[in-house]
Amino acid sequence: MDRIIQQAIVQVLTPICEPHFSEYSYGFRPNRSCEKAILKMLEYLNDGYIWMVDIDLEKFFDRVPHDKLMSYVHNIINDGDTESLIRKYLKAGVMINGIPEATEVGAAQGGNISPLLSNIILNELDKELEMRGLHFTRYADDVLIVVKSETSAKRVMNSITSWIERKLGLKVNMTKTKISKPSGVKYLGMSFYKERKSQRWRPIPHKESIKELSLKLKAKTIRKYPTPMIDRIKELNSIIRGWVNYYAICDMKTHMARIDAHLRTRLRIIIWKQWKKPSKRQWGLQKLGVPKDLARLTSYAGDRYQWIATRTCVTRAISKQKLAQKGLISCLDYYLERHKLKFN
Repeated sequence: MDRIIQQAIVQVLTPICEPHFSEYSYGFRPNRSCEKAILKMLEYLNDGYIWMVDIDLEKFFDRVPHDKLMSYVHNIINDGDTESLIRKYLKAGVMINGIPEATEVGAAQGGNISPLLSNIILNELDKELEMRGLHFTRYADDVLIVVKSETSAKRVMNSITSWIERKLGLKVNMTKTKISKPSGVKYLGMSFYKERKSQRWRPIPHKESIKELSLKLKAKTIRKYPTPMIDRIKELNSIIRGWVNYYAICDMKTHMARIDAHLRTRLRIIIWKQWKKPSKRQWGLQKLGVPKDLARLTSYAGDRYQWIATRTCVTRAISKQKLAQKGLISCLDYYLERHKLKFN
């Protein structure tokens, strides 16, 4: 089905479906977001619901049973022509080993209508959880249920996974579905910790999310990467802004300061390497205000890049302020700005 037609269907169906959806569903809906899902989860945690059941649906988009899905679509919209169009979209098939094949299960991931369809079928899970009086949030197929004891968590995990497979025809990945405390979960790229002074739970980026950011920045600061510094900095700024805006709800000053320091070191090494010859390095340092004798001593110290970029006058010459003049934004400064704007 053409994407334009899919989008037209979504625009028509969204206001029809919205009244049927749970208030605890946050993905791909108007005026909903990851941040709001995390804020709701924090309410639960700080009310004592600290045992988490993290449900992982295995290859969700590949396994959605068409007949079950269409029965739930019919219950909401009850319009034969629209239902026929949606079924044609589903019958168009999914990619199997790179080849489109017609199947009785699965929906094309990335299709304009797929998020709405996922919310329609998983709304049945939301209703079941609400009926049982459970506290939860769902963002697309990321479901997190919280209870007050480990015993309750085990009972809920067993009964809900059985219900999902029996009633929705979906497969729960039992190797990834788990029970954990807040500090051990990864939800929407985030985890949680208890703030020492207030004794309240707060969100932090998960260690894997921090690692992903570090790797992205590292890829853009490889010495052999043939890009002018001004373009390199634009690319770094784009990565930093996107990542910080997503995680601005988190407490992460320490992480941002550490990444800032590491990033500036890598940029100093690039500049030092670009200067190549000792004479040019001396000239560059003197131009940045380093005394002649010290500039000469540093410039003829060899190619120990890491040492020179962290233990010599290069650190002061190519300072945070100098890099900011070239356009580089600070992870920490940008985070503090965005966090204050959104949550203070």
